[in-house]
Order: sequence, then C-alpha cells, then structure tokens
Amino acid sequence: MVTGHLREKNGYFQMILTYKDMDGKRQTKSVSTGLPVKGNKKRAETLLWKTRQEFNPDTAMSNKNMLFADFLKKWLQELIGRVDADTYALYAYDAKTFIIPYFKDTAVTVAKIKPGDIEGYYQYERTEKNALKTALLQYHEVIKEALDYAVELELIRDNPADQVNPISGEVRILFTDFLLEWLEMIKHNVEMTTYASYAMCIKSCIIPYFKEFKLALKDVTPKHIQDYYQYELNEKGLSASTVIHRHANIRKALQYAYKVGLIAFNPADRIERPKIAKFVGSIYDAGELEALFAVVKNKPIELAVILGAFYGLRRSEIVGLKWDAIDFGKKTLTIKHTVTEVRVDGKAIIVEKDRTKTKSSHRTLPLVEPFEKLLRRLKAEQERDQKVCGKDYCREYLGYIYVNELGERIKPGYITRNFSLTLKNHGLKKIRFHDLRHSCASLLYANGVSLKEIQEWLGHSDISTTSNIYTHLDFSSKVASANAIIGVYPS
Repeated sequence: MVTGHLREKNGYFQMILTYKDMDGKRQTKSVSTGLPVKGNKKRAETLLWKTRQEFNPDTAMSNKNMLFADFLKKWLQELIGRVDADTYALYAYDAKTFIIPYFKDTAVTVAKIKPGDIEGYYQYERTEKNALKTALLQYHEVIKEALDYAVELELIRDNPADQVNPISGEVRILFTDFLLEWLEMIKHNVEMTTYASYAMCIKSCIIPYFKEFKLALKDVTPKHIQDYYQYELNEKGLSASTVIHRHANIRKALQYAYKVGLIAFNPADRIERPKIAKFVGSIYDAGELEALFAVVKNKPIELAVILGAFYGLRRSEIVGLKWDAIDFGKKTLTIKHTVTEVRVDGKAIIVEKDRTKTKSSHRTLPLVEPFEKLLRRLKAEQERDQKVCGKDYCREYLGYIYVNELGERIKPGYITRNFSLTLKNHGLKKIRFHDLRHSCASLLYANGVSLKEIQEWLGHSDISTTSNIYTHLDFSSKVASANAIIGVYPS
C-alpha cells in the first residue's frame, strides 16, 4: 500500500510517498507537484490521491541500496516497450551475458557506483576476456543508458559513465567529485571534529567555487588553486588565516591523489600562501573584567565567564568539566575531558572526549577560594534541583558541573550566544567569548608571569604559540626596556 502526504517546500507543494520496496523495507519518495502553495491545496490533494493510485513500488526502483546488478535487471523490465525490439534484444543480451555477471560479484549499489567501478569492469573485459573495442562500446552504451534512467529516478545526481572512456581506459575524475570521495574515505580515519571541519570547508566553500569549472582532477594547476585563494581574499573578504585553512584541506586531499598515482605532482605545493597578519585580539583589562564579573554574578553564564577569564579555559573544556576533576581536599581542578559541538551535513553532533585538545592541554590548576565557594554553591543547587524535580530530573549528566535546573548539560553554543547577549544588554565592550582566554593570558603577562608559566596555565603544546599570540599584548615591558637605557639618551 502506498501512503502519502503533502508538504510545503520553497513555496510549492511536494508529495511525500511512503511504500515498501522489493526487500520489504519502508522507503519514501518525494515528488514535486509544480503547484504553488497559495490557492492550490485542493488541486495538490487531488494530484496526491491520483499519484498514490498510479504509483507502483515494484517498478519505481527507489531503493538506493539496490545492488547495481539488480538494478540492471529491473531496468531491463522497465525498458520493454520503451525501445524497439532489436535494441532491447541487444541491451538484454549484453547486460545478462556480460555486465550483470560481473557486477553480481561486487557489492556496489546503484547509488554508490563510481567511474572507477565502471572502468574496473572495462579493464576486466580488456584483460581477461580480450574484448574488442566495438564490444566495449556496446557495453558502455548499456551501462550509460541504465544510469541515465537512475538519474531520471533521482537515485543518483550525475551519470558516472559520462566520465569514463571505455576505449582508452581513462577515467575523467572531476576535482569536485574526488574531494567528496576523499572526504568519504577519511571519515572513519580521523576525529569527528576534524572530519566536520574538513566537510564544512570542502562542501560549503571549495566545491561551490570549483563546480562551475568542471575541472578534471588531473587538469588542476597551481594557477587554479591560486586564483581560488585570491577570490576568497579579494571577493569574499576572508582573512589570510581562513584561506590557509582552505589550503590545508586542498593540499591534504591532493597529496592523497598524488600518493595513489592519480596525479603526477601536488599542485598545491607550488602556490604562494597568503601571509597571516600578526594576531591582535580584543581583550578586557582588569577593570573591564571586574565590571563583567559583577553583571554575571549568580547568572547561568557566571561559571563560563569565571573559567574563561580567570582560568583561561576553552569552551570545550568548560562544558566538559566534571565533578571528578575537582579535588576539594588538595584544592585542585584538572582539565581532562572535553565536549564539543560540530555540524556534519547540516546536523549538530555533540562529541565527548576523555582527553583534551593536546597532551599539554591536560593540566592541573589550583582551586582558589572564591571559585571553590562557587563550585560548592553549584553542587548544593544541583542536589536541591534533583529533589525538586524528582523523576523529571535528567540523570544522564550527573557527573557534569555545568548543567541547568533540569540536569541537562549546557550546550557549547549556549555559552557563545548568552555571552554575546550579556555584553549587549549591559553595554559592555563587544568581544568574543574566546577573547576571555586572551584576556587571562595578557593579565598574567602584565603581572610578571613568565611565558613558560603562561604556556602551562593555558595548556599550549608549544611555547612559540604562547609567544606569537600574547607577547604583543603588554606594553609595560617595553616601557621598562626604554627606562633601562634612558640614561644614554643624548641631552
């Protein structure tokens, strides 16, 4: 039985059909009505009813998980009556005798078939069967027609057979398609946070630029890449630092292509990277921090502000702080667990790690008396909230410090949004939440704390990171240097 309903998308009615496929699995298919929402509800409902009656799940072939070999069989059934008898006989003979037997032994599905899969088949026919060029062209015609039908059914977006030359053995891999395949390959080999960063950059920024050029992977030159960087810098107004992140993604992907022999050299190695301007962060001085502490006192954002400004913790370290990291007896807190929010293909994913950004980020800091009092107050409030809420209290995050009245862990995005609103509502200078960490470092430096000690306090893996970011923030050391040699200034 085919069921369905209407939904609105981009101002038009769309039909969503639900049915069971040939494997008994429930599937859905979206079909546009072409009718604007305004004034067309009854017409859309009539069209939905008619479509439900005429829709045949057995011939729709909407199961994207269908093996390509099975898809070819169903395609042949659909082909009857659509082409003349001679053409059908030729297609059926080639498909059943040569193509289907080969792909039957593979696990490739119609939705996942790639140019390399098709070229692998032609290579098999050339080397194992000594197939003639005319035969390869016939097989290619069958595969191309079948996959054109898959495009028509919206099982695939583009026909991968268009990128294969059955005679030369060349596979014309588009640069943009290669980037997507590389992303899929590294998905399970890197951290989720790393993959999310790569995916967002490649899918949202790099591919949209290169897509219109339809560049083959082997045709990408250093100039193509350099032109892209100039576009991002000049047209989009991005910083050099952001463009260098783009470069890291492109270079890493192309290095893999070079490693496996798809390209002769890595063109990303032959470009000029933009120069990064020295970091100058917007920070709060001691007076501004004092004003900030006053407005957040006893507010939900207070804990985040204290940990960011006094202890210099990263947002992921703040959300990930647990009660077992606090030693009230030894008066210490240990940074050892992080919680990060990333977006993968448009979906928000929370990543919990029992480790920090780097080994150096795993650090133990002194538990000062004012902060100890705040923690004890929060612990008492959590115990009270558990009694008040009873069974409605969330038990999943009992080990975490930063939770709301219902026991739900504070999300990383909440800190960023609430901090920004707090500054705006109280007329305080606008800075990023991460700039509290910079404020912490600059105050430490201004009060005579050495770079090595600041590095350990903030959890930097390399002292050069600390030096490059923070030494320019304090002017007092330069004044001291000037006073030291003032005696030799000519009168």
